[in-house]
Amino acid sequence: MRFFAINGCEDLGRRVAEAGELTMDPSEFRDFADGEHKGRPLASVRNEDVFVLSYLHGDKSLSVNDRLCRLLFFLATCRENGAARITVLVPYLIYARKDRQTKSWDPVTSKYLAKLFEAVGTDGIATIAVHNLSAYQNAFRCPTLHVDTAELFAGAILEKSSGGKLAVVSPDAGGVKRAQLLGEALIEQGGGDVTFGFMEKRRSADVVTGDLFAGDVAGRDVWIIDDMIVSGGTMLRAANACRARNARSLNFAAAHALFDTSIASKLRDGPVDKILVSDTVPLARDISEQLGEKLEIVSCAPTFAGTIARFRRDVSDGPHK
Repeated sequence: MRFFAINGCEDLGRRVAEAGELTMDPSEFRDFADGEHKGRPLASVRNEDVFVLSYLHGDKSLSVNDRLCRLLFFLATCRENGAARITVLVPYLIYARKDRQTKSWDPVTSKYLAKLFEAVGTDGIATIAVHNLSAYQNAFRCPTLHVDTAELFAGAILEKSSGGKLAVVSPDAGGVKRAQLLGEALIEQGGGDVTFGFMEKRRSADVVTGDLFAGDVAGRDVWIIDDMIVSGGTMLRAANACRARNARSLNFAAAHALFDTSIASKLRDGPVDKILVSDTVPLARDISEQLGEKLEIVSCAPTFAGTIARFRRDVSDGPHK
């Protein structure tokens, strides 16, 4: 097999390689004066089972589209050079939030993204905490693997519970299943009586409304779970509703820390006690320093090492069903 980490993902790739006892193979990327680029593996991929780990978020060094184009070209290059099978490992899957038409003439970008991956010969894809699991599984015709936040965070949450009663809350109706899965994982791992709640949320033209709340959080350590944190507004709305209902403590958990520049002051001075995120995107150092001990990172590296092993077992056992 061959394992490559590209698009700034080398540090995470080394952690995945260490966790899975793998060798990370070298690759080369060159930028040209006109803005074009080329990338290639620096190890033969002919007849190999190839795994490519890649960030896809946008930052100051590369935009979302830059990273996507580099990844697609790299996958096509591996196929061009005889790879037997290509599996993409994407910690954070971009363009997944627009998975259906909610207004006239809307795009469905999650479907278009799947077609791009298929066009360059992708045989399988794995990601963490996708925005809409059903849309993700239905968009791709190649085998997909999804790692839920329950797998990432249940153990860490129990370590911090100190024997207190727990409640898991979704900050909107769309995340109800995610919260339910985390609650079930906590119960299975000895979390005791775990209650569930969710907050009403409606968004139009970037204006959020809805004040209804359902769930028993009084006297409990509340964990508000979402797939991502950007501005923190959605989760803080739910936190304030839980505080008004006498929650014992308020904590956040989200796989993707897509923090904007305003979030540090909101979370540092807000009602939240602990923030759990994963390293599916690199965290800005200044935001990490400002949040201090409130912020804890649960690495996704062991999860991706296990994902590679799972895909390889599937290959040895026969075709996907």
